[in-house]
Order: sequence, then C-alpha cells, then structure tokens
Amino acid sequence: RFVIKGGLAGAAVYVAYDQGLLGSGTEGAKAFKKAQETLPPAIQEWTNYLGWEVRAAQLPPTPKFEFSVSNSWNKGVHTVMSALSVAPTRACEYTVEGWKYMKDLVK
Repeated sequence: RFVIKGGLAGAAVYVAYDQGLLGSGTEGAKAFKKAQETLPPAIQEWTNYLGWEVRAAQLPPTPKFEFSVSNSWNKGVHTVMSALSVAPTRACEYTVEGWKYMKDLVK
C-alpha cells in the first residue's frame, strides 16, 4: 500500500513539474490557461466515448478566475517574511510572559 501511495504521489509531482505548475508564476499562469482551453473538449470527448449525450449547452461554463498568480505568490512571500522578521521579538515577549506566569504560580 505504501509503495502504491508513494508512486501515485511521485507521479502527481512529476505531472505538476512537467506541466510547469512548480515553476515561476508566469509558467503557472500559462499552465492554468492551457487547462482552461483543453478541459471542455476533453470532457466532450469522454462523454461521446461513454455514450452519454451531452450537448454543449448542458455543460456549465468554465469558471473565470480573476487573479494574478504572481501577485498572490508575492503577497504570500511578503507575509512569510514579515512573520519571520517579527518572530524573535514575539518569542522574547512570550518568554517573558511565561516566566511571569510561572513566578505567579510559585508564589
């Protein structure tokens, strides 16, 4: 079981890397656009193969996402760096509060 799960996880990572999802923000945006363009024809092909009669009018439209991958990535990087820069100060504050609490318990 572990080998099968590991193989599936490895295959998923390889496909993500191969499609450009693990690259820069522009590569991710290109991969997302490519998926939006190829998904509806692929669904139509599979429904025809399986014998299901699905007309294009019956399929819901693909959702439109109005966000920039690079801006989201940059915002995440800024948030993480901000948290890391404040971490030593917060650690000192929490240590002082912890010592005060322990002194109050001992009294």
